[in-house]
Amino acid sequence: MRTRRRLLVLGILGSVLLAAQEPQPSIQVTGAVKQPLTLTAGDLAKMPRSTVRMANNGMETVYEGVWLHEVLKKAGVPQGSELRGKALAGYVLAEAQDGYQVVFSLGELDPAFIDNEILLADTANGKPMPGAQGRFRLVVPKDKPAARSVRMLTKLDVVQLRK
Repeated sequence: MRTRRRLLVLGILGSVLLAAQEPQPSIQVTGAVKQPLTLTAGDLAKMPRSTVRMANNGMETVYEGVWLHEVLKKAGVPQGSELRGKALAGYVLAEAQDGYQVVFSLGELDPAFIDNEILLADTANGKPMPGAQGRFRLVVPKDKPAARSVRMLTKLDVVQLRK
């Protein structure tokens, strides 16, 4: 009986140690940025928070997170008066863990240009997002289809086109 308990305790401790060694889910902000970033839920929790309410098939979800333009600002992406000329020929490629990708122009991500704020969400209805949704999601409230509301978000790659 003692041997079984010891094995059980050792198994539990081993599982805890393995879980502690697994990297935390994160989002990478890369490409044409002044400051590349790797952000975890803890990092996002320290930034200014906002919420968005979305309805799907009659069910409302309240997402909480950080406006995407705040994340891009932290990475040094041009915004406001800096977003002119060649800088307007840039875009963000949002990538999901399963390979899904969508594109946003830098102009449509800047609240100084357009009233279309996009949320980088890390909670839904007050809880971390579960399993198939991934830990992070882009929420695009003004898009009619939700095709650009990327679930399982892992990377934001800023690309500057040449003229």
